[in-house]
Amino acid sequence: MFSNNLSISVKSTNKFPIVYSKRFLEHDTGIYHPEKAGRLTAIVDHLKNSAIASQLDWLEPTSIDCLNRSGVDILQEVRRFHTQEYIDALQQLTERGGGHIDGDTIASAQTYDVALLAVSAWLDGVNIVLDSGRPAFVLARPPGHHARDRSGMGFCIFGNAAIAALSACDRLHLDRVAILDWDVHHGNGTQDAVWDRPDIAYISTHQSPFYPMTGRKEETGNHGNILNIPMRANSGIAEYLPVFNHQILPFLQEFKPDLLIVSAGFDANADDPLASILLKPEDFGTFTKLCLEVTPKILFGLEGGYDFDSLSRSVMAVIEQCLS
Repeated sequence: MFSNNLSISVKSTNKFPIVYSKRFLEHDTGIYHPEKAGRLTAIVDHLKNSAIASQLDWLEPTSIDCLNRSGVDILQEVRRFHTQEYIDALQQLTERGGGHIDGDTIASAQTYDVALLAVSAWLDGVNIVLDSGRPAFVLARPPGHHARDRSGMGFCIFGNAAIAALSACDRLHLDRVAILDWDVHHGNGTQDAVWDRPDIAYISTHQSPFYPMTGRKEETGNHGNILNIPMRANSGIAEYLPVFNHQILPFLQEFKPDLLIVSAGFDANADDPLASILLKPEDFGTFTKLCLEVTPKILFGLEGGYDFDSLSRSVMAVIEQCLS
């Protein structure tokens, strides 16, 4: 086993691990907010009623208290990216019952604890993938790729993918970790976190020009470790496949990651209400197949995706490809 601190285990090597907790539903953004609990319940219901239901291994994330007892301080992991001032301010906001971090980003009374549990789930996912040598999926919220070091942003509270990558390199001593972000929005927070890290690559496909107005091709990091690929509105699989085959795969193959983390947002679906990219759920299965040609050690973690049906079918397409 890779880490003797891992308190959850994969029950069956023949099943696909999914790290999920009903506690993720307690981050309450309100019924009209796009990033709401129904996103997760739709995915879970879809998977549990699907033809692959018997091949899924549902795992509870390590609790925050248990994680501390195992020797890993969750707040120390969060501080790899975020400032103590932001962490304290978020905790105080939730203790007062919650409120707006920015115009789009809401914290409720449970958000601080739930966001810490989401980080824990992503860290568990890293361990599961490294232990098994096979993919896993973290179904957690709140999402993370817009979160900045000093503030949440764009529905995101803590930078889950960035923290997972930083922890894998600094705590678990991996030589190289890559993050592929196929969310329709550029992960500005993740990019900031790894800008000066030659051991962490960040690759993003994203609609442009679009929120958050970052992710230009010229943004390459201090070590050439960042590859931004802006996509025009109305791009579909015909535009994405050449990008994967001629830019993303060669970049990853040259980088040779010990672990690939996918910020798996599914708001690039044609049916998604918040963007204008024209992908279909099965296209994310195609992307997954291509990534598996680079390495089987892939951690998928949920980011965006706001049309419940296409979101659920996209997650299943990813998992089906991992099971094939």
